[in-house]
Amino acid sequence: MDVSYWSKAMDAYDAKNYKKALIETINYINSNVLKDHSTENDIQVTQGQGSAEISISITQDTFTIRAPFVKVTEQTNKVALFRRVAEINFNPLTLAQIHLRDNVLWFEYETPLELCQPYKVYDLLREISVYADNYDDEFIEKYKAEFYKESSITPLSEMEKEAVWQQISDILEDYNNYSLFFKEKRWNDFQWDIIVISLLKIVNIPCIHGTLRTKLEEYVNNLFNGQIDFNHRIDKGVNFMQKLLAKPKEEFMEDIYHAKALISLKWRSSNEILQDYAKNLEQYVNSYVKKNNNLMLCYYLQYSFLKMIYNYNLEEHHQNVIYDTLEKVSGKELHDARPILLNTFNAFLNGTAGSSGEKKKEKKNLFSKLFS
Repeated sequence: MDVSYWSKAMDAYDAKNYKKALIETINYINSNVLKDHSTENDIQVTQGQGSAEISISITQDTFTIRAPFVKVTEQTNKVALFRRVAEINFNPLTLAQIHLRDNVLWFEYETPLELCQPYKVYDLLREISVYADNYDDEFIEKYKAEFYKESSITPLSEMEKEAVWQQISDILEDYNNYSLFFKEKRWNDFQWDIIVISLLKIVNIPCIHGTLRTKLEEYVNNLFNGQIDFNHRIDKGVNFMQKLLAKPKEEFMEDIYHAKALISLKWRSSNEILQDYAKNLEQYVNSYVKKNNNLMLCYYLQYSFLKMIYNYNLEEHHQNVIYDTLEKVSGKELHDARPILLNTFNAFLNGTAGSSGEKKKEKKNLFSKLFS
């Protein structure tokens, strides 16, 4: 992700160059989408997003998005499905709407170019991508609709498969060792930390897709949901981790592949956004430092950095700073890990993380490349 496109989009919109603003917004979202297309005349481009197909049209005065995502068949429970579509069009959709055309459900939106403010376009494309990805499975499972098309996926090479499987195996082994240690010590609250760290490490691998990603995201979101009883979250998390430990390699690999997408479902990031994220951590960090509680401090910062990757579409230098830090603290004693984690936290807090003055992280092995 190159955030310079965002600045270009905002500058162009302020200068009333609305088509350029729209093009730069799309470049910010995914710089490959328009790479082989002329932007001088009308633009027509189609990009897969899971099983949906998102078509973008830009003329001299209009921006249109259409995204077919499921088919309605003779076996479909049409009354229940259309009732559900009406509910979704009312809420949670805010810009796009779902329409039925030729027995296909489409997300659609059309607007004049002068109304294509970059924030609006970003939110619109993200909304369509998120909900097309979410509702296709629901409509198929509950109402017997069919996928509009099969997802466009590319298998991993044998070397990549082994690298990913080794990483997952190491994460699960670490979880099991620490979980048993905390159980022996009767430090039950720390089960939450080690579950969260383990799940975030796995779900942050970008080639994790399908049912596995859906379940990982469900448990991550529930573990951070303060409306659910803390001990209940731990119990459910422990049970899920046991299922992952017992899951055969072959079942993992069914959901591990490369998939094309128009837009990352993570939120956009910038130095300022990440500074605000770090400021929200500051009270707890200062509290743990004051109490000299290295265990809580190190766990808190580790899962907070991993959650940053989970939440945000990071620029490469920000992502590299985090992975470099986590690699450095791996296996270290708490008193040795503390200053490394604090230095990275303070860099994000000051807006200097990954700046040109810092040593650029070299990608040391194949697995590092899987995070790019």
